[in-house]
Amino acid sequence: MDHLPEHHPVLTIGILGGTGPQGRGLARRLALAGHSVVVGSRSADRAGAVAADLGVSNATGGSNDAAAAADLVIVTVPYDGHADLLASLTEPLRDKIVVDCVNPLGFDKQGPYRLDVPDGSAAQEAQRILPESTVVAAFHHVSAVRLEDPAVTSFDEDVLVLGEDRDAVGVVIDLAAEALPGGRGVYAGRLRNAGQVEGLTANLIAVNRRYKTHAGLRVTELP
Repeated sequence: MDHLPEHHPVLTIGILGGTGPQGRGLARRLALAGHSVVVGSRSADRAGAVAADLGVSNATGGSNDAAAAADLVIVTVPYDGHADLLASLTEPLRDKIVVDCVNPLGFDKQGPYRLDVPDGSAAQEAQRILPESTVVAAFHHVSAVRLEDPAVTSFDEDVLVLGEDRDAVGVVIDLAAEALPGGRGVYAGRLRNAGQVEGLTANLIAVNRRYKTHAGLRVTELP
């Protein structure tokens, strides 16, 4: 499978479900890093309005199909629509890197908790649905509030990146560093380890609620 060479600038990045907080935040940061971004949505009009509100000239809006036509695609849809959306886009996503940052979570009166996913994780579900794409799991723990806040100019945190293909993982590690000034992308294992990474988001939400903050993760003792 052909991939973008390491350190090669990505011409276009599509964000599926890009009108939600995480999608908007990633779109803004990736556009500020110099990439062309297509914000995707079921409503192209809504996506266009969101892209215009980002205030960056290299972000446009369109349908999810338009976003799926990009060079690299990031999935930020709610988990309950995850499988159906990807199944409808198998052909345009063929032979592409698909970055899945969906967190399957539930909420009740006791707070957030991880949902059981038959495939083990949303990322593994995506790889099953998209056998001819290369799925990489990343960007699960970055606060959407901080991504969208123009006053935030530095991210002292790491993005855990998981996948089977070393070159694809390297591309996403580079993207993380470009999108989050001061941050890093860190290899965190194969896709079979994505379940606990997705589920850890529930713990971070609990931290944020208790301490009224927008916590991220930092891996210590790395060179």
